[in-house]
Amino acid sequence: MSWQREVDEINQRRKWADELGGEDRLARHRERGLLTVRERIAGVADPGSFREVGKLAGSGTYKDGVVSGVKPGPYVMGIAKVDGRPVAIGGEDTTVGGGTYQGGMRRKGGQGGFVDDLALDYKIPLVRLIEGFGGSAGTAKSKGYSVLPGHSLNPKQIFVELLGQVPVVGAVLGVAAGGPAGRAVMSHFSVMVKDKSQIFASGPAVVERGLGETATKEELGGYKIAVDRAGTVHNAVDSEEEAFQTIRRFLSYMPSNVWKLPPTGACDDPVDRIEEALLNIVPRDRRKPYDMRKLISLVVDRDSVFEIQPTYGRAAITVLARLNGRVVGIIANNPMLGGAVDAKASRKQTHFVDMCDVFHIPIFFFADVPGFAIGTAAESDAVLVEGMRLQYAQMQATVPITSVIIRRCFGMAGAAMTDYNGLDFKIAWPSAEWGSLPVEGGVAAAFRREIANAPDPAARTRELEDEMRSYSSPFLTAEAFGVEDIIDPRETRAYLCQFVDAMQERLEQGLGPKMKSGVRP
Repeated sequence: MSWQREVDEINQRRKWADELGGEDRLARHRERGLLTVRERIAGVADPGSFREVGKLAGSGTYKDGVVSGVKPGPYVMGIAKVDGRPVAIGGEDTTVGGGTYQGGMRRKGGQGGFVDDLALDYKIPLVRLIEGFGGSAGTAKSKGYSVLPGHSLNPKQIFVELLGQVPVVGAVLGVAAGGPAGRAVMSHFSVMVKDKSQIFASGPAVVERGLGETATKEELGGYKIAVDRAGTVHNAVDSEEEAFQTIRRFLSYMPSNVWKLPPTGACDDPVDRIEEALLNIVPRDRRKPYDMRKLISLVVDRDSVFEIQPTYGRAAITVLARLNGRVVGIIANNPMLGGAVDAKASRKQTHFVDMCDVFHIPIFFFADVPGFAIGTAAESDAVLVEGMRLQYAQMQATVPITSVIIRRCFGMAGAAMTDYNGLDFKIAWPSAEWGSLPVEGGVAAAFRREIANAPDPAARTRELEDEMRSYSSPFLTAEAFGVEDIIDPRETRAYLCQFVDAMQERLEQGLGPKMKSGVRP
């Protein structure tokens, strides 16, 4: 006896699921310039690698006990491969009920969804392709009662476990509000599409009803707000296709889970490559800026730089890169903007330190920092609180940390660019200088009375500054072994590559989840 009739029904139900929300809804979706959820999954995954789970879930229509149609569930998910490695992947289908679940069925994705459980249970990366409005006022009608938000709606929440064990990526590819917006934030890396996607706690209608404030979706949560100003999402790109490539690139730096080291890539860039431009890149005039991004690119493997949050907290630069094929995290100051660390730059660095530590990525600081940002605006933004949170995160980090002092390294912000738990390994360029305060401000504070009582205060100030600078030579500190090495800038690549190779045994000893305690300030 054959089961062909039932197999035919499986295939028919799969065809109905492929229709998503139907021709009319698909047409409206495409009019907005958006791809469907299945097109998005295909854009991220290796060709032919997606295995869908739960394709038959939905609401069936029956006549005389025979199914005549199925409205699919508003989420598509399963397993796939990215660069040959398994991932769990899923996204809302907004052509079906706006991507919002109604009723009490087990969810395939979203809050309390199967795809999250799959990533955690199999210890594989999770890719969320996010578009949707979360909860709906209509849920109460479908259930017959109002549900308390949070765990009473979905008892199993595993955000914390996911973020501590596997890479999580959130891509905002349309409008994301409520729960979907929160899931985008609950990720190690997030990306959105300029002018096509928006993210906010609540949309324009709710804002206008609650506050009387009129704002468009773009004004509430377009990339200029979410990425550039608030840092809610990490990176913005020009198209969905670019978002897919960005996701793949980010995952290429990540291990599949915290029990593995990041993948080592093939490297045809000589470790002893000498870049003459490094000898002259830092101006002798301390007031002149230079291009820190160019400096980084001359040191790391060619074309290996992946910058995270380039338009937020711009006083700091955070990049994933490779040295001799091995993944490293680099945190650098931006002398084009003065280098002083403000509240946004501190928040950006804190997230980056946490991420590198969780996934066993060694951290290299490229320091040129005069200190934390000062003044009324900086204090109003709680620069001290954010700066101490950064130091706290770094004090908890257990990966190898190396400081490369390019030019300035002063005050508490300078201290935040050194290692607290390991070797406290510091190397410097001959252009480096350091101390509690820059000479100019330090002299004015320490010798205020002497300067005020001098016959020529300006001349006395210059004399004291010259005297203090005589003690600030990095070679004097090196004589006392207060800095482990001063190197020719052109040696930086070879020097760092050798130490990255040497620290692999240490990194292997730290595999597994990072257990952290205490309360950040």
